Amino acid sequence: MLLTGAQIIMECLLEQQVDTVFGYPGGAVLNIYDALYEYQDRIHHICTAHEQGAAHAADGYARASGKTGVCIATSGPGATNLVTGIATAYMDSVPVVAITGNVNLNLLGLDSFQEVDITGVTMPITKHNFIVKKIENLADTLRHAFRIAGEGRKGPVLVDIPKDITAQKCEFTRVKDLAGTFDEQREREMHLPIVKPLPTPKPQRLEQALELLQRSERPYIYAGGGVISAGASPELRAFAEKLDAPVSCSLMCQGGYDQADRRYLGMLGMHGTVASAKTLQHCDLFVAVGTRFSDRVICNAGLFAKHCPIIQIDIDPAEFNKNIDVNLRVSGDAKEILRILTEKLGQQEHSEWMARVAGWKEQYPLEQKASQPDGVTPQEVLETLARLTGDEAIITTDVGQHQMWAAQFYEFRRPRQFLTSGGLGTMGFGLGAAIGAQVAEPGRKVINITGDGSFHMNCSELATAVKYRIPVIDLLLDNTVLGMVRQWQKLFYDWRFSQTTLERATDYEMLARAFGAKAFTIRTKGEIEPVLREALNQDCPVVVHCVIDKDVNVLPMVPAGASAEEPITTME
Repeated sequence: MLLTGAQIIMECLLEQQVDTVFGYPGGAVLNIYDALYEYQDRIHHICTAHEQGAAHAADGYARASGKTGVCIATSGPGATNLVTGIATAYMDSVPVVAITGNVNLNLLGLDSFQEVDITGVTMPITKHNFIVKKIENLADTLRHAFRIAGEGRKGPVLVDIPKDITAQKCEFTRVKDLAGTFDEQREREMHLPIVKPLPTPKPQRLEQALELLQRSERPYIYAGGGVISAGASPELRAFAEKLDAPVSCSLMCQGGYDQADRRYLGMLGMHGTVASAKTLQHCDLFVAVGTRFSDRVICNAGLFAKHCPIIQIDIDPAEFNKNIDVNLRVSGDAKEILRILTEKLGQQEHSEWMARVAGWKEQYPLEQKASQPDGVTPQEVLETLARLTGDEAIITTDVGQHQMWAAQFYEFRRPRQFLTSGGLGTMGFGLGAAIGAQVAEPGRKVINITGDGSFHMNCSELATAVKYRIPVIDLLLDNTVLGMVRQWQKLFYDWRFSQTTLERATDYEMLARAFGAKAFTIRTKGEIEPVLREALNQDCPVVVHCVIDKDVNVLPMVPAGASAEEPITTME
C-alpha cells in the first residue's frame, strides 16, 4: 500500500507493538504528528512539558515494562533537549528509540532554522543512530532501530528523519514476522550495522567457573542491572541457593534479588552496608553477574577484592577488565549462564560462612536518628511507605541523598520496582520516569522520591501528570540543601558550603495546587503515616512535601580513595 513516510512510521510502531509514545510537537515533525492524529485510536501520545521529560518518560516506561520506550521531538532544540535523557538511558542500558525530525534534505548542512546534526551530537551516547535520506529505507531503518535497542546489551537508538521524507510516499508492506525482514545483504546495501547473535559461553570457561565455585568455602555473589535486563532474577535466586552464598545488588539491581531473603546483604560500595563490606573483606570468591564494576561500587580499584579470585559474567565483552582485572571472564546471557551453572553445580553447604554473614547483618543495621524528638528521618518515611504499599510500589528517584535512602530503606521484592539514574546520575529524571512507569503499569502505585534540588529541575512535568490524570506521587524530601554535595563538603572541604544551601522560598503545596495536583506536608513524626495513607488513597497526582533535617547524611560511606571494604559510619 502507498503511504507517506509519517504513516510508515506509525505502521512500524504498530509492528513493534508500541501503544504509547512520549513527545513534543514542532515544525519538523508536523507530518508525524498529523499521522499520530490519524492513528490516535491505536497509538496513545503523551505530550510532556519538556522534551527531556519525554525522554525520561520513555525510559521509565521501558524500565517498568521491559519493552522499548519511544519518544519524539522536533529538530534543533527539540532534539538537543532529548540528549540528557538519551545519555541517561545509554549509561543504564535501557532500550529507547528516539525519533527526531530534521529540516528538509536540501537544507541539511546550511545552518537552516532549527537545524542541528543530532546524529553527530548523540553518536557517543547511543548504541547506534541513523539519518534517513531515502524513504525506501525508512521502514527497514526503524525496524532495525528497535532490533538494536532491544537485543544484547540494550540501549537507546536515535532515528533522525528529514521533514520531506515524512511527506514523500512509498509502497509499504506490513510484516507479521519481523525476523524475516532482516537479511545481511539488505543490511549491507543500506549501510546498516550487522546485528550479531548473542555470545555463547565457552564450555571451557563454564568448567573453570564450576571448579572455582566448588572449591570455594566463602563465596559472595554480586549482581548488577544486567540481571534485571536479562530477566534472570529467578535464575539468580536458584544459583544463590545452590551455591549457598550471600548476595549483594548494585543500585541498578535493586529488586533483582528479593531483599526480604536471608541471603541479601544490601548494596556494596560507596553507600553500601557494613555487612556487605565485611563479606567482601572475608570472602574467598567474588562472583559478579551483569555488572560493569562502577567506580561507585569498587571505590579504589587498586584495593578491590585483591585477596580472592573474581568471576565476571557479562553479555558485553567490552566490560571485561575495563575497570578492574578479573580472574575468569564468562561472556554471554546471564540468564542462560546462571541456569547452566546451577544445573551442573552440586548442592553446596556453607553454614558457618552464612552464620558469620548473618551476624554482621545483625551487628551493623542501617539506622538513622532524628536531631529533634519529633523530627522526621528519611528512614522512617521510606520504611512506612514500604509497609503501607506492601513493598509492591514502583519507586522512581531523582539523584542525591534521597536516591540512596530509597535504595537503603524501601525493601524491594522483585525486578523493575526501582527505577533510577545510576550511571549518569541525572537530577530531574524521576518525575518523567514515574509518568512513563505509571503509563506502562497503570495498576501499580508509582512514587517518585525526590529532593528539593531535583524537584526544581522537573516540576513542570506535574502539568503532564495532571493533564493525563496519571496518579503518580511525588514524595519530596526537603532539607533545603543540595544534600549529597554538602555531605562531601563536610568531609573534604572543612564545612565550606559553597552554593549548596538552597533555602528557596518555594511554597510546595501552593505550587502543586497551581499545577492541579493535590498536596500534603509532613513536618513531624506523627504525621508520616496518616499523610502517606491519604496520599496513597488519591487517584490523581499528589505532591507530599516532607521536611527533614539538613544534616541527615547518607551512611555508611566510603570516602574517596578508600577501600570498599572500609566504610565509615559517622560524619563526626
